Amino acid sequence: MNIRVVSAITVLCLVWGSLWGLIKFSLHIFPPFQFISVRLIIAALTLLIVQRLLNRSILPEKGDWGKLLISSLMLCVGFYATQTFAMQFVDSGLSAVLVFTMPIFIGVLAHYILKERLNAQKIVGLFFGVLGLVSILWTQLHDIHMNLTLLGELGLIFVGFMWAATTIYIKKNFATYDKVKLTIWQMLIGGIIILFGALLVEPIDLHIWMNPWNDSILFYVSIIGTGAAFALWNWIVTQVDTFVASISIMSIPILSLFFGYVFWDEPLTLNIMIGAVFICIGIILSSFKLKTKQKVQTISLDHQH
Repeated sequence: MNIRVVSAITVLCLVWGSLWGLIKFSLHIFPPFQFISVRLIIAALTLLIVQRLLNRSILPEKGDWGKLLISSLMLCVGFYATQTFAMQFVDSGLSAVLVFTMPIFIGVLAHYILKERLNAQKIVGLFFGVLGLVSILWTQLHDIHMNLTLLGELGLIFVGFMWAATTIYIKKNFATYDKVKLTIWQMLIGGIIILFGALLVEPIDLHIWMNPWNDSILFYVSIIGTGAAFALWNWIVTQVDTFVASISIMSIPILSLFFGYVFWDEPLTLNIMIGAVFICIGIILSSFKLKTKQKVQTISLDHQH
């Protein structure tokens, strides 16, 4: 890899690694579902401008709308909206680790849906991933009772599953589709749907939305952390092997734990660190030597925030 690619990967990891803490912070400022809907809409409009500047097609074909609606609901409701709800009760770094179980779920789903064989290597990776989850949830498993923290953690594991399920759906239905155009309409459709729901259950406080400091955070998360970062990721995967690109950003959940501990005073307990290591080992084992089959990860990681 040349210096430009290495620099791009470094910037992307720092942006996405630090983004989880900012999202958690934003949930203390904005109504959560209004925040995620506006974020998705701004990110979609940012990518739409990029697509237009590149003189690429923007409007989907007539037959694409049904599949776009399904994938948008899976991504924006199953992933983004659920993530937003769950992160209200879980620290940002731990949230990233739990959501990044996605590649492990992909191994199982791809085996049954895409007929991509679940070999011994993937099974070992899945085993390490489960060990990681058990380690992270160990204190709650000692005395199981439903509370908001456990509900949030289970919700984030479900988010990882939905991320994987959305990826499989995209792999089956949008394999040759323009991924920027796909993401524009996924985020725009989903953002508008969530916004309508948010306006029914969350009051609008104009003081929050008219505050310059709040708006700067919102625009950073939306434009830099979602729209621009996605465009950068798309460029990276055109420059290097898909496998190399995917593994190179596996530092994101670890960086999220670090940033959460340093900047947001989030606890970094031994069981969380052990769990994070196990999950990363599981992800790497699940991905190793799957350069052609794991192109599915390219699509999925486009939608991580």
